[in-house]
Amino acid sequence: MSPFILGPISHDLWNRATASIPGGVNSPVRAFKGVGGEPFFVNKAKGCTITDVDGREYIDFVGTWGPAILGHAPQVVIDAVTETAKHGTSFGIPNPLEVEMAETICRMVPSVEKVRMTNSGTEAVMSAIRLARGATGRERIVKFEGCYHGHVDSLLVKAGSGALTLGQPDSAGIPASLAALTTTVPFNDLEALKAVFRESGQEIACVILEPVPANAGLYLPEPGYLEALRKLCTEYGALLIFDEVMTGFRLAPGGAQEIFGIKPDLTTMGKVIGGGLPVGAFGGRADIMDCLAPLGPVYQAGTLSGNPLALAAGLAQLKEMKRINGWKLLEALGTQMEDSMKASIKGKPLTFHRIGSMFCLYFCEGPVRNLADAKRSDTDAFARYFHTALAEGIYFAPSQFEAGFLSTAHSNKDFEKVLASVARVLKTL
Repeated sequence: MSPFILGPISHDLWNRATASIPGGVNSPVRAFKGVGGEPFFVNKAKGCTITDVDGREYIDFVGTWGPAILGHAPQVVIDAVTETAKHGTSFGIPNPLEVEMAETICRMVPSVEKVRMTNSGTEAVMSAIRLARGATGRERIVKFEGCYHGHVDSLLVKAGSGALTLGQPDSAGIPASLAALTTTVPFNDLEALKAVFRESGQEIACVILEPVPANAGLYLPEPGYLEALRKLCTEYGALLIFDEVMTGFRLAPGGAQEIFGIKPDLTTMGKVIGGGLPVGAFGGRADIMDCLAPLGPVYQAGTLSGNPLALAAGLAQLKEMKRINGWKLLEALGTQMEDSMKASIKGKPLTFHRIGSMFCLYFCEGPVRNLADAKRSDTDAFARYFHTALAEGIYFAPSQFEAGFLSTAHSNKDFEKVLASVARVLKTL
């Protein structure tokens, strides 16, 4: 295996970054702590490839952590942003794109009757939690081990994503009194969930989860699990929140809730609907959403919420996905990758999960159905796999506990390179 050697320009930038940015990065998982070494720096991307500052090109399976469903810099998005920018980059006043995006979301997502835009997925989740507490008059929230919902204080309890990668599943700076209002349960453990509701069901304002957890790798809900959760929330008067920041508009036009046929009370969204620009949204039943100011007592605001550039990019991307039947194309690509990968790793201590255009290769034997299972992974073996792939021009997320993403710009040739890289790493296991 050829080791990955950082280019000189990236190395210089890394030294400069560590002197002026905490840890050298503006989001922890980018620091390569989960795989070792120093990160490279990118200066351009197109289609399914990214190019670093030293001129090296990589096939990208991160896709800016999900938004690049059409690949990087699709012409329809570039054109939309360019044309919109000619008329201004921000107004702080209602603009027509906000209405069009709201109507589009309400039309596409089965459970959403009204929606409000934010600037990030974290902000959307924070606002949805506040809304749930305000609408129900309750304080307790329930989340699932390994589900990451942004860096919201009350939700950084047994979280996934970067917190898990760094070996710090909780964060300093969160008051114990606030964390005490969060109950965590293992994913796919229905009996544990029922026990929580029996004990404190009347205190629970909401249950929040990723319907397909994608921040501890990627594992799927077992048959009947989401249906049982929906029933429990209805029975006890708790609101059900689906965090579809990753899965929304990616797994299907209506997200995971369309695939599984479950209607949450609230949904948080982001990524794809921004076309690569900062964006977030939360929406749901009209009676709940109308508790927000200026109609109701729950306050939420944002100077850049509904930013015209982000919404122009997101609308252009969604329209293009519909035009090319992108979800059907991605399902076909995902199926091809899954079939090839499973054949390649058969008989090895590896587990491959895939739903739609999201995937994860776990370096452990299955089944992987929750965080405890995911943590059985051989992270040293994953690190070897990561660096081998990187040296061969393939970029995966720098952590065992992150999902990979396909785009309509990927092809069978890209999968062939991945399989060749996997074959070389398998020889070391």
